[in-house]
Amino acid sequence: MEQQIDANLRLLKERISEAAKRSGRGADAIELVAISKGQPSSSVRAAYQAGQRDFGENRVAEAREKQVELTDLSEIRWHMVGHIQGRKAKDVAPHFFMVHSIDRVKIAQRLDRFSAESGRILPVLIECNTSGEASKTGWPAWQKEAWPGALEELQMIRDTKNLAVRGLMTMAPWAADPEVLHSTFQGLRAFRDFLEEKLLTDLPELSMGMTDDYEIAIEEGATIVRVGRAIFGPRHTDA
Repeated sequence: MEQQIDANLRLLKERISEAAKRSGRGADAIELVAISKGQPSSSVRAAYQAGQRDFGENRVAEAREKQVELTDLSEIRWHMVGHIQGRKAKDVAPHFFMVHSIDRVKIAQRLDRFSAESGRILPVLIECNTSGEASKTGWPAWQKEAWPGALEELQMIRDTKNLAVRGLMTMAPWAADPEVLHSTFQGLRAFRDFLEEKLLTDLPELSMGMTDDYEIAIEEGATIVRVGRAIFGPRHTDA
């Protein structure tokens, strides 16, 4: 298992580097978050030993179990990439390096409160729906006409004292053709540019791209890609 994960990471980083070059950037401009949802702690440890430091989880309980089991990995950084229930915010704020999935004002306010209690500033990303799919959460950003309507709420999040809004996150449609993928990722970049102008704030991070579409996401400006299957293979559990 360890050798396969190491080989997978090497190949993945080569492809990330090639995609970065096509976008006129170096590989160091792209941060890889290894999505470890449904994978055992032993797989996370193997990836860490192969040099990976950033790992993403989308369920708080599963993530906390792994964090406890892997406390000896001193340089590991945990990212929350899934929907956060309000009652779980108190467990997220002190235990994650970054949150990618701020999809409503209420959860931002709760994370702000618990971050204050933890004595830290929590980096966060605003989740956006750039495809128009009803199954996706986040701010509706697939139509430019809706963009101004998001400004008041996003300004509220920007102005929280204990959250640092670093950028935006989106997910592309599953098994979409390349044209749709390009359009989805272009939409997030354009929405980011709009928000930077209207809110007078820097939003340097674009978290977009997964195993099946990360290369296109990088070509369209992704600074963070979230890849699981290409590193670990199929999930080991249904968690």
